Amino acid sequence: MKIIRANSYQDMSRKAANLISAQVIMKPNCVLGLATGSSPEGIYKQLIDWYNKDDIDFSQVTSINLDEYVGLSHDHEQSYWHFMQKHFFEHINIRQDHIFVPDGSNPDAEEVCRNYDQIIQRFGGIDLQLLGIGVDGHIGFNEPGAAFELGTHKVRLQESTIQANKRFFESEDEVPKEAYTMGIKTIMQAHKVLLIASGSAKATIIRDALYGPVTPQVPASILQMHPDLTVVVDREAGALLP
Repeated sequence: MKIIRANSYQDMSRKAANLISAQVIMKPNCVLGLATGSSPEGIYKQLIDWYNKDDIDFSQVTSINLDEYVGLSHDHEQSYWHFMQKHFFEHINIRQDHIFVPDGSNPDAEEVCRNYDQIIQRFGGIDLQLLGIGVDGHIGFNEPGAAFELGTHKVRLQESTIQANKRFFESEDEVPKEAYTMGIKTIMQAHKVLLIASGSAKATIIRDALYGPVTPQVPASILQMHPDLTVVVDREAGALLP
């Protein structure tokens, strides 16, 4: 495990973006496992800036996203497909047929999850997986208690996750209660994992995930066992680390 400490959210974003950029430069046809949410937005802005300066080329890259809400189609404004297009993909030269997000509009969970695992296998697995972390330790939508051996699966979101996401919807009633997510088994099979965190609200869970017991009650704690984990934290998120 390698921990990189940043001075601010912007510094964290730049340092994390530099690691992703290095992966793309070293292997132009790499498979990136990407994440949504407020934490990685700064990373995507930095990568777009470098792309506009001709410093990085995404034309051969494949993107396989972590998760998607059940019940939301790609064109829904709060879908993770829409988020990724708006914040990243529309601004770079990645091929649209090399972008993969679970199909939230398909109610057949078994089919969605089987197909997604097959996509990951078809491209040879994930070279670098980007992760944020929830205040309860979830990665992707793998909530506390999630089995470490699961591949892509459907989850019922915990109340804390619903509350954290309701700000993106007009009302709490509109927040989806289920999601399709890449499982912890799949995440752990990625060649490299890049975990990011910013803000004082993440300080306790970052300490517990990286230095506490490995337990399904803190899903991110399994990352301690990954052979190539890099963690980038800003000053506030890393305040409780040794």
